[in-house]
Amino acid sequence: MTLPSTVGELRGSEYRVRSVREELRDNLVARLRAGEPVFPGLVGYEDSVLPQVENAILAGQDLIFLGERGQAKSRLIRALSSLLDERIPAISGSEVNDHPYSPISRFGRELLAERGDATPITWLDRERRFAEKLATPDTSIADLIGEVDPIKVAEGRYLADEYTIHYGLLPRVNRGIFAVNELPDLAERIQVGLLNIMEERDIQIRGFLVRLPLDVLVVATANPEDYTNRGRIITPLKDRFGAQVRTHYPRTAEQELEIVRQEQTPFQGLPVELHLPQYMREVVAEISQLARRNPQVNQRSGVSVRLSIANQESLCANAVRRAILLQEPVAVPRISDLGALAASTTGKLELETWEEGEDSQLLSKLARGAVLSVFRRHFSLAEFAPLLALFEQGLTVEVGEMLAAAAYAAVAAQIPDTTRILADLDEPREPAAVAAALELVLEGLHLAKRLNKTTVDGTAVYNG
Repeated sequence: MTLPSTVGELRGSEYRVRSVREELRDNLVARLRAGEPVFPGLVGYEDSVLPQVENAILAGQDLIFLGERGQAKSRLIRALSSLLDERIPAISGSEVNDHPYSPISRFGRELLAERGDATPITWLDRERRFAEKLATPDTSIADLIGEVDPIKVAEGRYLADEYTIHYGLLPRVNRGIFAVNELPDLAERIQVGLLNIMEERDIQIRGFLVRLPLDVLVVATANPEDYTNRGRIITPLKDRFGAQVRTHYPRTAEQELEIVRQEQTPFQGLPVELHLPQYMREVVAEISQLARRNPQVNQRSGVSVRLSIANQESLCANAVRRAILLQEPVAVPRISDLGALAASTTGKLELETWEEGEDSQLLSKLARGAVLSVFRRHFSLAEFAPLLALFEQGLTVEVGEMLAAAAYAAVAAQIPDTTRILADLDEPREPAAVAAALELVLEGLHLAKRLNKTTVDGTAVYNG
């Protein structure tokens, strides 16, 4: 289908005039009626955050998302743009996406008056109607609203001439969505400029006033602590946001697992096959869940879901490295690989107090708690009575990060419960999978105070 190319052709088409808020609302209603997911890929917000966002869109309100780092605030904002029409018409050559019927810029008004129905139009896709700005202390009015262009003045135009203005991000996203990340980081005078845009629609540049009735949905994000501290954000600006939506971290390990599954870097094109057991995924997610409840961790800073993503990637990478070095065909992460998480964890946890070595001690504590929790989720201590009896009779087992999977075969042959353990974990009877499963059981029994453990030079020995 050929799209109209002039205002006259557009008037003869089925195009209907709508504001950006009406557009978002109508497209949201269409998805809700069709039973389609409104914001696919956002896990854990179905019954908490998303209903509030949908209400705000239906009400035509500007939005601010409050939450700690790693709570998908930016993803939420970008998901809003999917509710924009696939494309809309605008006067060709306009810097502010002038509507073909009611332009707001001097350029658009003069072109429409001169050429009437022959005025050329262009079609804007939704990507060109979404702008995102990370607020920083050095963000200027010129960045957001605009500034007088000295080159245009040098060409002979007057300072008060609207044609001398080089528009900023906000006017250029007219008829779209403008997002500000970390809103409290904007200087107060810049917040005042944003305030005027949201309410009065006045833009004042270099002492003269340009009336631009912008059609923009403003969305922002902020950390709750910064948002409520006096001096970080002006009260009138807070009052302009119609909806304040509080985000949160995944409330269950299952939600965390789903997010990690969709965000993790795929390990493809490697010389070894990677198999990541479900129980090791659970251990990684449980570490983050425990960190969010640990008093040593600064909860105001938060524990991002990125911690789980990075930890799972590090866990897999360590297993792959071992398989390559030992020339094994399959890499399976196991409990002894958890030490590799130090590099991906240390920089993402902020402690209330810090002393040398305290971060590594905390990680070790979190890992032990996670392993014990996952062990108890899959097994009961009573079912390991025969295995514990073997340890009482003198059985010892050595495990280690760089031990080959074949080294566990002799132990597996002595343990009558090996087949049942693999079945309970839904794991194949493959050497690397057997080694990982045995390490989970041995470490779980040790943490449950049923086995002793001695650690020496990167290896550990379990005995009765």
